[in-house]
Amino acid sequence: MALDAFSTATAGLRVTQAQIGVVSQNIANVGTAGYVRRTLSPVAAGVGNAGVATGTIGRALDAAALKQLRSETSGAAYTGLMAQTRTQLDTLYGRPGDSSALDGVFNSFTLSLQTLAANPTSTAARATVLSSASDLATRIGSAANGVQALRSGLESQLAADTDQASNLLAQLAKLNTRIVATSADDPSRPDLEDQRDQALTSLSGLIDINAVTQSDGSVSVLTGSGVTLLDRSNAASLSFDARGTLSANALYSNDPSQSGVGTIVATTPGGGKIDLLASGAIRSGSIAAAVELRDTVLPQAQRQLDDLAAGLSRAMSDRVATGTVPTDGTKGGFDIDLTGLSAGNAITLTVQDGSGTQRNLILVPSYQTPPPAIPAGATDDANATVIPFTIRRPDAVPPRTADEIRGAITAALGGGYTVSGVPGGEAGAVRILSSGGAALVAASASVTQVTSAADIKGSATQIPLFVDGASATLFTGSFDGGSQLTGFAQRIAVNPTVVGSAGSLVGITGTGTTSGIGDGARPQALFTALTGTQRLFSSSSGISGINAPTRSSVADFVQGVISVQGAAAAAAQDLDEGQGIALSTAQGRFASASGVNIDQEMSNLIALQQAYAANARVLTAARDMIDTLLRI
Repeated sequence: MALDAFSTATAGLRVTQAQIGVVSQNIANVGTAGYVRRTLSPVAAGVGNAGVATGTIGRALDAAALKQLRSETSGAAYTGLMAQTRTQLDTLYGRPGDSSALDGVFNSFTLSLQTLAANPTSTAARATVLSSASDLATRIGSAANGVQALRSGLESQLAADTDQASNLLAQLAKLNTRIVATSADDPSRPDLEDQRDQALTSLSGLIDINAVTQSDGSVSVLTGSGVTLLDRSNAASLSFDARGTLSANALYSNDPSQSGVGTIVATTPGGGKIDLLASGAIRSGSIAAAVELRDTVLPQAQRQLDDLAAGLSRAMSDRVATGTVPTDGTKGGFDIDLTGLSAGNAITLTVQDGSGTQRNLILVPSYQTPPPAIPAGATDDANATVIPFTIRRPDAVPPRTADEIRGAITAALGGGYTVSGVPGGEAGAVRILSSGGAALVAASASVTQVTSAADIKGSATQIPLFVDGASATLFTGSFDGGSQLTGFAQRIAVNPTVVGSAGSLVGITGTGTTSGIGDGARPQALFTALTGTQRLFSSSSGISGINAPTRSSVADFVQGVISVQGAAAAAAQDLDEGQGIALSTAQGRFASASGVNIDQEMSNLIALQQAYAANARVLTAARDMIDTLLRI
């Protein structure tokens, strides 16, 4: 009996000592990131042995809490980058109302036009108009350059994040191999599992993942969409073909030969390749946020600035042509004056089918034969049917005729519509009637009224005050040689011809005569064109909040751009704050179940010390009994 007591007490001391070691390890790692609380599971001793064996050291892991933690980590990384970048984007426009902000600089320009209209003889007022126009062009260009700088920064971040994700997958594969080779009762195994879980959590901040534990103790990693990135010890390698500094023309395409930005390719151990962006495999994490910002959010911001620059330029040089119902009683169409039609001066026809559904036909003139193909997203309406057609230049030799324009439109529209002149109307007026096609509901166009950037003294109030780049090309929205609109915000400049002849701001040349140099008609007309004339802005700008073109004045469009970006930044910050709370909750749940509670561990340590002392007393008593028996 004494021997049994001696054996039992000795076993108890060993187990208690091991438990004290585990608790001490927990206390020592109370602040260690990724450390999961250790537990000791004593086991009964073998047959013929008394007491208990030491057992196996394990981890107090709550798998459900860990899965939730990884999901919230992905979400927080996504919302964090979105909020940060949208805030930076909003900052590019300046604080609304400040004189240096986009709206403040625009207001200064319109005010200078009003001042010049009231005092057209003032050379100082003319200089102020030119200076304000230059400030506005510079401000728009600065914001657009900032947008592309953000995109280039995200391109670099994607390269770094992809490398990090690839390295983590390789690290996980090595840890899987070591864990499988380590027995379950090896005290080093929990440390390896901690390292693996920490790597998985780090990976979840980059990509949304699902980690599946296998029967041999290894884990497989899949993206949230189901693409396998790691199968036990076999890891895919991730690569990113960074393009460096991005321009407005550098856009994403599923076709690698057409894409102007980098993509992420996963190469499997067998050599297979998967384009993770083209397949939509990445849906959360910082990588998903960077891709969405680079390819969607920031290109839309660029489009808003391009539309603003185009609207500003065309308000100065174009005439808004709106279709009117024929006054002679003709039904089924509209009369519209297209005098001066230039390449890129899109004609928008709104038609309605028998079910009442409306859609837009956009006719886009070109000086090229054949005309270039034009994607609908590059026009005002991304859902429209785009019909390019060829015309000659307004200054062509021999002179271009109105009949040529009508014939080209007739050929472009095909059957179902008739195109003719307008009896008693302007020479360039066109009558478009439905003759079996969908019913015409509306017609509009923005028609350039000047023939070149040097045309600054015509009889109309329009003047090419803003031009395209250092080459001072007239902006018409042309697609010949590529979209003139794309990146125009970075190229818009004040026409040097106007700068060299400031009097053209108030002097209008008529037929053989010149209006007084003090005529305020032109600056007043330009002011009205900016603040009162309704223009069509593209659906791709997203200002209207729906997938449809926006009709507003240039002044209202400026406010719309600032309002949309400010609201988006505020919404992103609110979402990030909410996600931060969700992440904190998940961290708290995981820490409660699997983390170290110092108070609990200290309590356990005291209890174990008492148990150790009790076992020691039993051992002492058993020893005394044996000594007594031996002395008998």
